[in-house]
Amino acid sequence: MKDLVKNSVEETLSALLDAEADRPVNAERYARDEERRSYRAGHYDRSFTTTAGEVNLRMPKLKGVAFETAIIERYRRRETSVEEALIEMYLAGGSVRRVEDIAEALWGTKVSPGTISNLNKRAYEHIEKWRNRPFEAKYPYIYVDGIYLKRCWGGEYENASVLIAIGVTEDGYREILGAAEGLKEDLESWKNFFVWLKSRGLDGVKPVIGDKALGMVESIGQVFPEAKYQRCTVHFYRNVLSSVPNRNAAAVAKMLKAIHAQEDKEAAREKAKQVIEKLKVMKLGKAAKTVEAGFEETLTFMPFHLSTGSGYEQTTLWSD
Repeated sequence: MKDLVKNSVEETLSALLDAEADRPVNAERYARDEERRSYRAGHYDRSFTTTAGEVNLRMPKLKGVAFETAIIERYRRRETSVEEALIEMYLAGGSVRRVEDIAEALWGTKVSPGTISNLNKRAYEHIEKWRNRPFEAKYPYIYVDGIYLKRCWGGEYENASVLIAIGVTEDGYREILGAAEGLKEDLESWKNFFVWLKSRGLDGVKPVIGDKALGMVESIGQVFPEAKYQRCTVHFYRNVLSSVPNRNAAAVAKMLKAIHAQEDKEAAREKAKQVIEKLKVMKLGKAAKTVEAGFEETLTFMPFHLSTGSGYEQTTLWSD
């Protein structure tokens, strides 16, 4: 049955192609006509992938005019959508074997590992072009963080960090500025990451918002000496709450948020002192020490927020 369908598709498409060739020729085959614009020059074979499988078509050859077929163009669009789907499956984490199986189930054609590899090379070319694009806008506020993913190195899986930077434009819009893989979140990796961003035109950075990764904090001053470090309050809250019993977590979280809801830095400092004393009364000494040691780094955003007058919400500058 499969061969019968495949043969029928081959015959039907070849007949349609011959009929299409009559239009640019402007005459039927072998007809002597004054309005004839071209002559046929035989056929050439072409393999073509369809939902019925791979078929062999007899493509008309013409003299004097180009033969453009709407039939092939429709299938080209279909092939493009198939290629995009294969790339998306792979980039989403599917193995080559899994992509092969899905392709065969959906489109009736087994895709070779070499084909998938070639498609991925094309995808990565676009990715690399995007990763290394020069910056045209100004990004005064930068979020940075590192996430850990499993990578296969020589047949063994290890944790690899991916360093991410998100910029906020002067108009308040966020944009991913860069993502780079590093072996770990150390000083050298972060420094190379920031130098790479700077080489693409990143300047005028005011605060850099991130967690308490020491390599990241040290490298900010080396690459962006005019910028100031803003500790991410979400990470800060997590650090404090990690030493707080569950029954007190909601109350302590509310107290911490009150620090950053103050109108200016002096008021926030005063509120932080009150929170520290309250935590001590609640017998949460470790949480009190964490707040005392780190709250000042979470207040960097306040002068920027008050001076910009750009309508940014506070959460834009200091939270995840």
